[in-house]
Amino acid sequence: MSETMLYVSKIKDGTVIDHITGGHALDVIKILGITGRENRVITIAINVPSKRYGFKDIVKIEGREINPQEVHKIALIAPHATINIIRDYHVVEKQRVKLPKVIENILKCANPACITNSNEPVRPKFYVEKEEPLLLKCHYCGYMMDKSDVLKQF
Repeated sequence: MSETMLYVSKIKDGTVIDHITGGHALDVIKILGITGRENRVITIAINVPSKRYGFKDIVKIEGREINPQEVHKIALIAPHATINIIRDYHVVEKQRVKLPKVIENILKCANPACITNSNEPVRPKFYVEKEEPLLLKCHYCGYMMDKSDVLKQF
């Protein structure tokens, strides 16, 4: 192995999240509720050179497959990410994250006066106005939220 080669071991079973927006791997870890005390191997690579994006992050989680709601949350902060499900050292499923046009019950509105922040039984709902840079519009109050508003909630 040459000294210029980056070596990250393969995982037997789990999830590899690739093409995360550079510098956001720790946000992805936070979204997934990973603390480092789960007794499993977690590999985090930050600001790895990427031909397509300049820099990217990679997260490998051994022994865990992520669910669709977690994929939607990741799409909010890493719209180009790919999710690879690994079983017995082979990629058995590969998908690109896709931000849905409507996001429901994942985020809270950043506007404290919004009805979704009251005690009313209303589920938060947002429309994706723009994917990059991220811009979400609240269905109820019209408040516009950006990526910084989203990151504060994770």
